[in-house]
Amino acid sequence: MKHFLYAAVALATVAAPVAAAAQPHGNAYGQERREDRRELREDRRELREDRRDAARDGRITPREARELERDRREVRQSQREVRYNRARADTWRGRAEWRDYRGARRGQWYAPGYGYRPYYSQGYSYRPGRYVPVAYRGYYVQDPYYYGLRAPPRGHRWVYADGNFVLMAVATGLIASVVANGY
Repeated sequence: MKHFLYAAVALATVAAPVAAAAQPHGNAYGQERREDRRELREDRRELREDRRDAARDGRITPREARELERDRREVRQSQREVRYNRARADTWRGRAEWRDYRGARRGQWYAPGYGYRPYYSQGYSYRPGRYVPVAYRGYYVQDPYYYGLRAPPRGHRWVYADGNFVLMAVATGLIASVVANGY
């Protein structure tokens, strides 16, 4: 028994550093995304400061205007890289809500973070003024900014519904806005 305990302690001592060094792909990807977002915030801040500095004397020279335009284009490019883009696999792979996604399935749609769901409302058209079916009201979008959606107003939430993003009133389910085939 004593030898068994010594062997277990030795194994734990050897395996602990190896286990600590091994990070799953999702965590490394998540860290990379956080760094990209931090860099985007810094670029935006620098652009604001440059605009303020250029306008300080009340006149923006053509050279300053070109530099500001170049900086603005760089910030726009960074925004496109950080946001979700279903045409680029690297923008959604590694995100926690997409880990169960295994491709399209007949008769089902994928709600990120909730898994595959059957179509409850075949042929239902989502448009403002109608109501979200009760079965879909709990599939909240965890990170609307990632998908390029605006912040929901007070009392509203973005939900996933049949591959669409739907902005609904939480109390009633009334649809305020729809982004069709958003993901």
